[in-house]
Amino acid sequence: MIKKKVNSPSLFCSLADMLDQRHPLYRLADKIDWRRFEEAFTPLYSQDMGAPAKDIRLMCGLLILKHVRNLSDESVVAQWSENAYYQYFCGMDTFSPCQPCASTELVHFRKRIGESGVELILAESIRVNDDHDDKGTFDTGIIDSTVQEKNVTYPTDAKLLKKVIEKIKKIVAKEGLPTRRSYTRKLKAIYRQQRFRNHPKNHKKARRADRELRTIAGRLLRELQRNLGGNRSYDGQINIFIRVINQKRNDKNKVYSIHEPEVQCISKGKEHKKYEFGNKVSVVRSLSGLILGALSFRNEYDGHTIDKSLEQVKRISGKELKRLAGDRGYRGKKKSGVTEILIPDIPKATDSYYKKRKKRKLFCKRAGIEPTIGHLKSDFRLGRNFYKGVFGDNINIMLAAAAYNFKRAMRLLLSQLRTLGLWMERLNLTTIQPQVCQCAIYSENQQ
Repeated sequence: MIKKKVNSPSLFCSLADMLDQRHPLYRLADKIDWRRFEEAFTPLYSQDMGAPAKDIRLMCGLLILKHVRNLSDESVVAQWSENAYYQYFCGMDTFSPCQPCASTELVHFRKRIGESGVELILAESIRVNDDHDDKGTFDTGIIDSTVQEKNVTYPTDAKLLKKVIEKIKKIVAKEGLPTRRSYTRKLKAIYRQQRFRNHPKNHKKARRADRELRTIAGRLLRELQRNLGGNRSYDGQINIFIRVINQKRNDKNKVYSIHEPEVQCISKGKEHKKYEFGNKVSVVRSLSGLILGALSFRNEYDGHTIDKSLEQVKRISGKELKRLAGDRGYRGKKKSGVTEILIPDIPKATDSYYKKRKKRKLFCKRAGIEPTIGHLKSDFRLGRNFYKGVFGDNINIMLAAAAYNFKRAMRLLLSQLRTLGLWMERLNLTTIQPQVCQCAIYSENQQ
């Protein structure tokens, strides 16, 4: 059930009158079409059941502010009660010193709107930038892929086996099951033997300790399965435990995290970071710097991500790109629908000097997507994904791209205000200077 918003402005002045109307957040709040979200998300609520829900604009505003300001759920809710511009952005008429909602309500809201709702926020971020770009925004696009790292520790066999043993003991304690042996003292000795494993003198001892740890984990797991009997509530966890205990070094589809078993090990050939643990994402950007599409994948070949990425661009904007430039990782794909795929290659003998120079300029501009990905990772929460599961992978990249577009619109609105201020100063100078000259002439005549 949606709680109807009651507009009760202050007796003396409203929140909008107290703020600087030139602030980028103030201008962006007036530019976003909030009714678009309300019309799309209102059918997701029940009008007859449940407690009154929070206002849709409030929840959408908090979700946008979280990624624009690179904050957690807890931080954005806490800062909302201190920042008047945050409150105006979320549709408040008067300043409120209380927190708008619990941080967990943002989790429920994200699950309620789903991937389609987050994609609608991305579409709105593209719309607010329309008046700043030329009509050729959808003529040529740039595509690139990167890794969206998950919030997991660097996986090793010893770490995973330790977590398996800890979780088995928690299940045993919760269900009150009997155990023949706890291995407490033995595990302490094994953990000591695994320290400083990279030292040449400790290598054999650490390997032997790893084998003993795997054996103990297998014993505890088999004993847990016998004692559970017909209790099937832990089958999902037990299947993950079995995969962790049985997996070898060179196996495929390994488990790298107990709480995030869908995590992939991806190698992008980076010198400073050989392996990254998360999933692959694809970003489509216009030549003017606007992100047109952002989609999550598992670990597909780059060329296989083009079709779905272009489908998302068409679904969001209703337009199709004429040309799409990518790096050499997209080899093997020449065309997708009406879109021509261009990758750096040896110039054709039939190309004229003009065509060769035009292609070279395009591929030089293609490198501009690299700093865009860097900003997404460092400023808009793409560098570390804290959302749960595959659904979290899918929405995090779209929210990061939407925040990038909203921040771009705020920057352009601020530059427009500065340009307007400079023009006003020039107009004032041109109107004042003739008056000063007339005063000087009058004073000379009097003398």
